[in-house]
Amino acid sequence: MIDDIKKRALHRAKILQGQMRGLEKMIDADEYCVDIITQSLAIQKSLSSLNKLLVENHLRTHVTDMFDEGGDEREKAVAELLAVYELQNNRGS
Repeated sequence: MIDDIKKRALHRAKILQGQMRGLEKMIDADEYCVDIITQSLAIQKSLSSLNKLLVENHLRTHVTDMFDEGGDEREKAVAELLAVYELQNNRGS
């Protein structure tokens, strides 16, 4: 991974861990549903930010290399990106 992206991704993952612990405590404490939903939505936003970093890294490293190689590797890169796109669309976001 690119050092800067790796650092930011690890930071985001640590934030997510804290958010998940907080969500678990809220559920366990029977807190107000809207507050729990708000926390859950914040986690989803954080996950989205992490995914964006991971996609950026993949594009700047692996995909660039695969496109430079051409041929089957280029087609594999396109297939991977389409698969990620499909996963995102099937998720409903």
